[in-house]
Amino acid sequence: MSVVTPFPAHAARPTQVGFDRQELMRILDLYGRMVAAGHWRDYAIALEREVALFCAFRRAAERPEYRIEKRPALRHRQGMWALIGEHGAVLKRGHELSPLLAPIERRLLKLVRE
Repeated sequence: MSVVTPFPAHAARPTQVGFDRQELMRILDLYGRMVAAGHWRDYAIALEREVALFCAFRRAAERPEYRIEKRPALRHRQGMWALIGEHGAVLKRGHELSPLLAPIERRLLKLVRE
């Protein structure tokens, strides 16, 4: 009765990174507007040990046009958010999600005559 068994050290760490509700709502809101505008047709979400990914596709069977990555290990360095283009180039990095999505949202703006 006096033996104390410690919990394993790895049990305290999460086994995968994920998006919280506000982040996912923000991303899916943008996705819905891009679908309505005819730019995107499909998406994929991958939740791994070190990174959470949201990939947006123009068509279902090709490389993603954009990847939104969340890497909490980089939160104190260059920011945990990254926007990656179709060819793997990092387009934008940051500590917050909203400024990261701005280049994509600019595609939705339309010039209206005065």
